[in-house]
Amino acid sequence: MNRAEHAQKEPTRLTSIRGRTATRHVVVVITAAILVYVFALVHGQWSPMHRWNRAFADASVLLLGLTMTLGAAPRLFRATAKLLPWRRELGIYSVLLAVVHTVIILDGWVEWNLVRLFGFEFHPNDLEYVMVQHGFGFANAIGILALGIGLILLLTSSDRAVRALGSASWKAVQMTARVFWALVVAHTAYFLYAHFLSFHRATPDPNPLQLPFAIMVVAVLAVRTAALVTTIGRRSGEGDKRSGARM
Repeated sequence: MNRAEHAQKEPTRLTSIRGRTATRHVVVVITAAILVYVFALVHGQWSPMHRWNRAFADASVLLLGLTMTLGAAPRLFRATAKLLPWRRELGIYSVLLAVVHTVIILDGWVEWNLVRLFGFEFHPNDLEYVMVQHGFGFANAIGILALGIGLILLLTSSDRAVRALGSASWKAVQMTARVFWALVVAHTAYFLYAHFLSFHRATPDPNPLQLPFAIMVVAVLAVRTAALVTTIGRRSGEGDKRSGARM
């Protein structure tokens, strides 16, 4: 192919890429909306504020779990490599859902009083803030840290960011997705399993998503661990072949 032919085909190729990207965005947005609605139904017994903050959070965690799984699956099943482009859109909307979840918490739960976000309440007798929910504050601190990392990943989830940062730096930034996932799991686990265990607070019925969440986390860990072991095995085999060739 000469340069003229290549120049003629380049706009067509770019249009095709943009079309596929737009399609992925539309599909993930629709999927996210359905997930939020379904999770809102699951939490129908809660007040509207808690119902929707949980619905957006649950949808966010599920999309993030899919992102983490897709990143490792091709090393186990090569056919899944064609799904890799979906990681970007899944990750983007996972973070955006987490942002909405955070705004609902700030507006409806702590009423934009950031001190309360860390477990403090104003004591009318002492006329000062005292910590009354230690786990709540620590879990929210983890959540805020996770959201900060998520926003960094969101802002660098574009081809423009790859060009601006350079391939090596961009990959280093994207590696923090593992930390993001770990923090999200810790933050979510607290509110699923521990927040309502306090002796001075009425204990509601168990969250129906406790078991599905645990299964998802174990499944993601299993896929990523298997992918790591497979990669190490392949590299070890390639190293042995090179060593044998030099003998």
